[in-house]
Amino acid sequence: MSTRDVPAQIGDLPPIGRPANSALLAAGITTLAQVAAHGRRDLLAMHGVGPKAIRILEAALTERGQTFTD
Repeated sequence: MSTRDVPAQIGDLPPIGRPANSALLAAGITTLAQVAAHGRRDLLAMHGVGPKAIRILEAALTERGQTFTD
């Protein structure tokens, strides 16, 4: 799947960029609750998910009183 075919935003995830969205979609992750079920290292291991995406996701999780599993 080309990143051009990936929506700019999916589910209730904040805008983190198409490469990161593509990686999360490929892993079946479409919600912040699903993100919270993973650790930072697991997400960073996905091709397309970098430190900036992790910071954005962490801020969104914090706003909802959630955290990564690690």
